[in-house]
Amino acid sequence: MTLLVNVERDGPIAVVTLNRPEAMNALSRGLRAQLAQSMHELDGEEQIRAIVLTGAGTRAFTAGLDLKELGVEGLGAANASDPAANPVKAVELCRKPVIGAINGVAITGGFELALACDVLIASSNARFADTHARIGIMPGWGLSQKLSRMIGISRAKELSLTGNFLDADTACAWGLVNRVVPEDQLLPVARALATDMAGIDPAMVQTYKALIDDGYALPFGEGLALEHSRSSTRNGAITGAEVEARRHAVMDRGRTQRG
Repeated sequence: MTLLVNVERDGPIAVVTLNRPEAMNALSRGLRAQLAQSMHELDGEEQIRAIVLTGAGTRAFTAGLDLKELGVEGLGAANASDPAANPVKAVELCRKPVIGAINGVAITGGFELALACDVLIASSNARFADTHARIGIMPGWGLSQKLSRMIGISRAKELSLTGNFLDADTACAWGLVNRVVPEDQLLPVARALATDMAGIDPAMVQTYKALIDDGYALPFGEGLALEHSRSSTRNGAITGAEVEARRHAVMDRGRTQRG
């Protein structure tokens, strides 16, 4: 079987690489199935605490669904709910933080996959485009709802109703990506951020990530109620001695951390 997704494990960090550089890492049926399998396996590996998702080469994170396949097989994949066919679902079902290291273009379905990540770091040559309207299909993996919530409804409409590319620096200014770094620094920066996340108790990270995601999907008042409910349950089980012990570690880290 051709390895369409590479997984590199390095201590508590895993780097998952979409590996079809000759096809701009297009999301073929085989690649989507291997990505789902990889994410499922990493989710279940206790030693892995954070994941970096990127694309092979420098041209593309992923150009989206393989349009040649769609021309033969139809558009079912664009609305698939099975993680083996829907890479967004495969990433979203992972309870561990996923950092998207956007190394090139992220187009249409590739843009949707980027939005499934918890944090985005972009190389200086990264670009984003939503070409659904130009192709004549509607997004089915969440882009129409996620993008407007991230960058504002007017900016989202500008991108989606033109199909124009968004460069990395503008994506950062608009709040789509957290930072832009030189191409050769993309993976080191993403790995460093993953290492920071891996340094926190994994159960806490997963619980906090779920609280943010679940609350974000609710109206603001309901999100606050959800926070109160889950916070009351968890905090009631934490002793003062545990908090005091961790406080000293946080203070020590703050004295040495830069930025």
